[in-house]
Amino acid sequence: MPHEIKSVHNPRIHLEILSKKDVQKIHQATLEVIESVGIRFPSHKALDILEAHHAKVDRQSMVAKIPGHIVEEYISKAPPKYILAALDPKLDLPLDGSYSHLGTDGCGIEIIDAFSGERRRTTKKDVSDVARVADYLDEIAFHWVPISAQDCPPYSRSLHELAAIWQVSQKHVQTESIVNEDEMKVAVEMAAALVGGRETLRKRPILSIMQCTTSPLGHDGGSLEAALVAAEAGLPIGFMTMTSCATTAPVTLAGNLVVGNAEVISALALMQMAYPGCPVYYAAAQTAADLRSGAYTGGGPEDFLFGAATNVLSDFYDVPLSMGAFATGAKEPNWQAGVENSLSAFMAVSTLSDMLLGAGLLHGSRILSYEMLLLDAEIWSILCATFDGIVVNEENLALEVIRAVGHSGNYLAQKHTKQHMKERWITRFMDRRPYNVWEEKRDGPREWARREAQRILEQYHPEPLDENLCRELDDIIKAHERRFEEQKTITS
Repeated sequence: MPHEIKSVHNPRIHLEILSKKDVQKIHQATLEVIESVGIRFPSHKALDILEAHHAKVDRQSMVAKIPGHIVEEYISKAPPKYILAALDPKLDLPLDGSYSHLGTDGCGIEIIDAFSGERRRTTKKDVSDVARVADYLDEIAFHWVPISAQDCPPYSRSLHELAAIWQVSQKHVQTESIVNEDEMKVAVEMAAALVGGRETLRKRPILSIMQCTTSPLGHDGGSLEAALVAAEAGLPIGFMTMTSCATTAPVTLAGNLVVGNAEVISALALMQMAYPGCPVYYAAAQTAADLRSGAYTGGGPEDFLFGAATNVLSDFYDVPLSMGAFATGAKEPNWQAGVENSLSAFMAVSTLSDMLLGAGLLHGSRILSYEMLLLDAEIWSILCATFDGIVVNEENLALEVIRAVGHSGNYLAQKHTKQHMKERWITRFMDRRPYNVWEEKRDGPREWARREAQRILEQYHPEPLDENLCRELDDIIKAHERRFEEQKTITS
C-alpha cells in the first residue's frame, strides 16, 4: 500500500509557554550548574575529550565541570536541520522546524496479544509484527524499537530488533537500546550494508540513536561511548532526560528543567567537541513523581507543560527535539490513556516538537497494546487536522455557493462540497452511531481497534527486504555473537 505520511506541517496554532526572558534564565542557570556543580561522565574516552576542551575533570568522581562559554561554543556547531532518511526516499522525514512526526517508543518488555488478549513477554517476532502494523499506519512516520526481542541473546538483542524492523518496513528507524561501543559498531555496519556503504549512510542516515541520561546530572558510560561511535558515522544522536520532580530533580518545574537541560546540552556539547557538525537532537520526557508513591506517572499537567517547554529550549539551542508525548501511565486503553496522550501530544505539537514518541505503549512504556497503537494513531490524525487550522481565502469563504443555496435546500449536492469534502476529518474509531444501535451491540472503539489490528496482522505483508540483504544482516549479527562468545571464553 502506498504511504502518505501524516505529520503536522507548519501549524497555524501556536502556544507560548516560556518568554524569552524565561529561557535566558533557564539557560544561564544551566550553564552555572554545568560549570560549578558539574556533570558525571563515567567514560575515560568522554573525559579525555572534555579535558582536551578545557573542562575541569575529576578522574576519581568522573565529574567534569565545563565552562559555560565552552558549552555555548560547541552547541552552536550542531546543525539546525537535517533529514531522518528512510530506505524508501519518499518516506524521508525533514527535521527543519516545520514538521512534527510521530513514532513508536520505548522497548517495552510485555505485549497484549492482538488475538488471545494475553499479556506476555515480547519476542523478536513481536518486534516484526508491531513494525508491520506501524508500517501500515500513515500516522506513524518512523519506528522507535517499540518492544524488546527477549528471545534473543542480551548481547545482540538490540541488533536483532533492528533487523526485525528493517526486514518489514522502509520507514526510518531509531533505537534506544544500544548502550555499548561494540554493538553500536555493528549497528553502523548493518545500516551501511543496507544503503551501500558508510559514505552513503553519512548522507542518508537510515538509523538514528537515542541515549538516556542518568539523572540527576549524570550519564551512562557505555551509552556515551556508543554515542561517539554513532556520531563519528554521521548518525543523528540524541540524549533524553527523564528527570522527575521531587526525586531526580527539584520539585519545582523550573528547577527540573535546569537539571534536565544540563544533562542534555552537556552531552550534545561533548558530541560536537568530538565531531563538530555531527547531527544531534535534544530529547526529553520529564515528569513529576507521584507524591503518594514516588512512582513514574507518565501523564499529568507537569508532563504537558514540560512537553511544550523543552521544545522552546531546543529551539533556543537551534537543534531538533524528540519528545516523549504518548506512552500513558494507564494500564489499558481507557479514559486516562485518552486524556494523557491527547493533552501531552497537543502541548508538544503546539510548540512544534520535531519528533513525538510513545504510540501504542501502556503502563509508562512497559506494555505494547495494538489497540492503543491504533487509537493513538486516531489521536494523531485529530491533531493533524486541528493544527491545519482554518484557512481563510476566497475559495474557502464560499460566498458563491452561499448565494446559490440561499435560504432553502442544502449544500450536499453542490460542486463546492464535492471538491472540498475530502478535507473534512473522518473518524475510524469514535462512536457516532445512533444510541439505539450502540445499545443493541454494546461494542466500541477498543473492540474495533483490536479487530483492525487483527486484520492488519493477517492481511498486510509489505514487500520484504531483499533476501541477500537479509542474509547479510544475519551474518553481521552472527559474527558479533561469535566474537562475544570467544571473548567471554578468553576472559573466563
